[in-house]
Amino acid sequence: MGRMSDVVKHLIGINVIVFIGVNLLPFPSLREYFVLYPPGSGYFKPIQLFTHMFMHGGEMHLLFNMMALFFIGPTVENYLGSRKFLLFYLVSGIGAMIMHLLIGGNAPVVGASGAIYGVLAGFAFLFPNTQLMLLFPPIPIKAKYLVTILIAIDLFSGISGTRTGIAHFAHLGGALFGILMLLYWRNFRK
Repeated sequence: MGRMSDVVKHLIGINVIVFIGVNLLPFPSLREYFVLYPPGSGYFKPIQLFTHMFMHGGEMHLLFNMMALFFIGPTVENYLGSRKFLLFYLVSGIGAMIMHLLIGGNAPVVGASGAIYGVLAGFAFLFPNTQLMLLFPPIPIKAKYLVTILIAIDLFSGISGTRTGIAHFAHLGGALFGILMLLYWRNFRK
């Protein structure tokens, strides 16, 4: 895609710094502020509603989310502009959290995956016929098909309860809120 954009660069930096800080600093209680625990669990803190979007469950979780943001995010940011993109990203992440809390159950959640799904869905909405190259297997696929497949897998997995340990409804919430925000901007804020 294009060159690295400012907001994407800063979001990647924040995610990496939080991951390293929470996992390497000798303050075990720091983790409590970056994991979203369900309200009423005894571990919930209001700040987690925002901070959970910047913490990841492991290196691979962080790597795949940041790779998606790196490759797809700049195109969406360049289209929307930096301020709108940041708002878009955060609203997608908050929408993911809302969907997880309403439907996803009582499991704690971390990660930017919901916001990333908003960016992926936004990319497919804005540039549906753009060819993307998969890593595994290395084949080209149009953005609209890739995102539809990812959403279908999450919907099936969320409803059936397969692939536990993944916040499927958070992914779906991020995609939904991302698309709703783009529709709002297109139809009401010209």
